[in-house]
Amino acid sequence: MKYIGAHTSASGGLEKAIFRAVQIKATALSFFTRNQRQWISPSLTQQKIYDFKRACIEYKFTPQQILPHSSYLINLGHPIDSLLEKSRTSFINEILRCNQLGLIFLNFHPGSHLNKITEHDCLLRIAESINIALDKTKNVIAVIENTAGQGTNVGYCFEHLSEIIKHVNNKSRVGVCIDTCHLFVAGYDLRTEEDCENTFKKFNDIIGFKYLKGIHLNDSKKKINSRVDRHANLGLGEIGRLAFTWIIRNNNFHNVPIILETTDSMLWENEISWLRSQKI
Repeated sequence: MKYIGAHTSASGGLEKAIFRAVQIKATALSFFTRNQRQWISPSLTQQKIYDFKRACIEYKFTPQQILPHSSYLINLGHPIDSLLEKSRTSFINEILRCNQLGLIFLNFHPGSHLNKITEHDCLLRIAESINIALDKTKNVIAVIENTAGQGTNVGYCFEHLSEIIKHVNNKSRVGVCIDTCHLFVAGYDLRTEEDCENTFKKFNDIIGFKYLKGIHLNDSKKKINSRVDRHANLGLGEIGRLAFTWIIRNNNFHNVPIILETTDSMLWENEISWLRSQKI
């Protein structure tokens, strides 16, 4: 089963993210459980939790099909202790919100060293942050997203993700989300079938498909190895459509949410329809 959808808006209520996914005929979705531009958000009321769960039941969305995204403010590898603690507190809060909503994943960007510590020390801080968060929460899997390597972000290579996972104590509650745009601009080629096979063989050898919990399906406005994170709609960027067909037809991507974060949301319904048509 391929779950295909997009990152929809929860403006007006968390259940609205479900309604908007239904409108584009999605079978998967991502959304922010709170305002991602603020550190602190009001607690979820019982009514909000009920409305969201009721929408999931009504439109037959299971937790396996939903990949909520954390705030971009969070930096779990922050080199300054006081700001690291702020990120950890926010991250724990987001995991707790997901658990309240009956969700099982929280997708997040790992963090940045800000040129104040080494990449390796940053990775260790991220792993420690995950361990602290998992010790204080339950049920929800922390899903690390690969990055484009823009600026001082870590997580742009499979080795970084593997190193974080290596130091996470409860490996049953950690996973990975692969963003195709980030992958490409970080130097992993996806333009031919052979490229796709080679890239994901590396992924399996270094990390393992057992950790794959989601896919962000995006083309790239920027060239390979540019380290610049600029998403494009499918087939309208440097990657081209072949990679997306290859992913849809590959059994390793069954039963994980496949999420569009492409720039023109007006094309999402057509992109979802096209992706479904690629199945063999």
